[in-house]
Amino acid sequence: MTERRRGAALENALLDAAWEELTAVGYARFTVDAVVKRAATSPPVVYRRWPDREALVRATLAHVLRRHVLEAPDTGSLRGDVLTLMREINATRVQLVTAMSVHLAGYHQETGTSPRELFDPARTGRKEAVDAIYERAVARGEADPQRLTERVKTLPFDLLRHEFLTTLAPVPDHVLEEIVDTLFLPLVR
Repeated sequence: MTERRRGAALENALLDAAWEELTAVGYARFTVDAVVKRAATSPPVVYRRWPDREALVRATLAHVLRRHVLEAPDTGSLRGDVLTLMREINATRVQLVTAMSVHLAGYHQETGTSPRELFDPARTGRKEAVDAIYERAVARGEADPQRLTERVKTLPFDLLRHEFLTTLAPVPDHVLEEIVDTLFLPLVR
């Protein structure tokens, strides 16, 4: 007989099951019933926490993002910091970004939300990590604060996401270096 799950353990099991289901079948075929089966529970257990599949999907994505909160690296250089953060994203987020783009097209159409709303940088810890990197770079004299617009700050990460979406795979390290050295650093100096 298995021990009955409660509280956070139960919620984590439900959200893990929902993530497995979402990445296996996509949003179009994602059902609460399938999550119930994967989690070996009953529908009321799920519906007490989330009123519908849209709410369950949102909670699932937030759950997955919380697992990979990004820390601001401090390598002593802007180049090193940006590359380290990109490498961490490359190693831990390719499945999430791919799933959100490929598997959630129906979700975006059905709910009217944009991918940006689901993948809010403030919730992922990326914005805080990126801001800390740039603040240190300005203090070291490596970046001109006038050139660090929000678009420029996110450029290397936007290009990384573009690579994920066009290849559906982690990005080779030489491509990360090219993004940073050839496209990004000249814009901030």
